[in-house]
Amino acid sequence: MKVGIISFAHMHAYSYATCLKQLDNVELVAVADDNPLRVTEAAKQFGCAYYSDYRELLATDVDAVVVCTENAKHADVVVDAAKAGKHVLCEKPIATTLDDAHRMIDACREHGVILQIAFPVRFNTPMRRVKQMIDEGQLGRIVAMRGTNRGQNPGGWFVQKELSGGGAVLDHTVHVIDIMRWYLNSEVKEVYAEVDTRFSDIACDDCGLLMLEFENGVIASHDPSWSRSETFPTWGDVTLEIVGTQGVTRVDAFAQHLTVYSDLDNKVKHDFWGDEMDLGLVADFISCVREGRTPSITGEDGLRALQVALAAYESARLRKPVRL
Repeated sequence: MKVGIISFAHMHAYSYATCLKQLDNVELVAVADDNPLRVTEAAKQFGCAYYSDYRELLATDVDAVVVCTENAKHADVVVDAAKAGKHVLCEKPIATTLDDAHRMIDACREHGVILQIAFPVRFNTPMRRVKQMIDEGQLGRIVAMRGTNRGQNPGGWFVQKELSGGGAVLDHTVHVIDIMRWYLNSEVKEVYAEVDTRFSDIACDDCGLLMLEFENGVIASHDPSWSRSETFPTWGDVTLEIVGTQGVTRVDAFAQHLTVYSDLDNKVKHDFWGDEMDLGLVADFISCVREGRTPSITGEDGLRALQVALAAYESARLRKPVRL
């Protein structure tokens, strides 16, 4: 199978490219990016052709593309890929507006191509174990959840709202909301949020706290803040606490690490040794394309997560709960 990557604007593109190179009978044949330095360096690193215009890549015989542009550019690129008959793995969030998300989903459906959204946390082994526990009823009836996806401020286009669509709340809410929806098989019906900028001198939000109510009655909270300093041992976290009538469990997606005190880097850092969830995501996408099956994480999943993040902004603006 021939695969291309469109843009290395998002840092996850480098991980996805590395994963593609590890898979049997998969070839990363080309990359495209409108940043000349970025595209030439990526092509050299991964040993493939490159294009300055992604439309030239779409005109080749690639079977699928991975889209890692700035968030605001997702919609146009994915729609063009669908029209070219290419299956798509799109970086999260699916888009920056609900209209764009619907446009992407409709285009992929119309042209018969797969649209999968990059929520790799679903492929993290500890997270999957908790999903199994919930499905088997080991925790009883779930009554509440608490989630965090705290991280460092990534800077660059992530803090330029015209390209990112929002700050920390959009960037980090979608991951944990997707996991909560997956665990509960239920949708968020109401959001109350506080959103602010307190850790950095930037023009978008860098912190927030969301309170959620699901259709099945579960209540939940989520902290998506960019609250980690540059000297913090790791970029951030993904954690969940699940409260059930028969027990409580806590899960940390990145607890599988060593703490390294490095004289070479002159800092303390976490060296992760656990399973590679990005590889699970990419392998699943390739499998979906080969088998022609519905993706494990659909465009609709991306849309639902985006709805919650945008509702959080609306709630903070109105200073009251917002019903979806």
